[in-house]
Amino acid sequence: MTAEPSASSSDPVPAGQIRASHDEREAVVDRLRDAAAEGRIDLDELDTRVGQALEARTQAELAALTVDLPRPRAPEELPPLVLKGGMHGASRGPGVWEVPARVVAHGGWGGVKLDFSRARCDVPEVVVEAHGDMAGVTVVLPDGWAANTDGMDPGIGGLRDRTTGERLPGTPLIRLVGEGGMAGVVVRHPSRWERRRLRDRPAIG
Repeated sequence: MTAEPSASSSDPVPAGQIRASHDEREAVVDRLRDAAAEGRIDLDELDTRVGQALEARTQAELAALTVDLPRPRAPEELPPLVLKGGMHGASRGPGVWEVPARVVAHGGWGGVKLDFSRARCDVPEVVVEAHGDMAGVTVVLPDGWAANTDGMDPGIGGLRDRTTGERLPGTPLIRLVGEGGMAGVVVRHPSRWERRRLRDRPAIG
């Protein structure tokens, strides 16, 4: 009777049985939290699934925790973010938010503030179309992020680029286009007060 060949270390690992990494566990936890914020799962189920994700040993165990959730869209699939200052102003940030590949900001009469301090950005370049209008647009970039303003028309209000110009590896380039209008466009890093607020208020999400 011939003995069956034993599995060797060179045999391929079955699909899904590859060991999960810390980054893969954290990615699933983030997706579960997003699902809870959208109302797809309740807080009790979120706690249960997060615990299971942190203890998961294989990719198959992780996949089972999100099989009933919609596939997350890639950043380039996200629709443009449009902010209109109107009469009362508009802003995005400094809380956690996901950055699409294009943002459009119209200052209007109330102004727009676009704060990337805690933004999640998975695209190498973000086009920010800024129109200062009557109240202006302010763009706040974290340290290490850089802006390119070659495509901006300063208009009457002007363009003020107060960033350092130093871009760290792995950070996106913020490419500004549009026109300054009457009030102008400002791109800068966080002020001293904004830095203190970021330090005193830990990110949630």
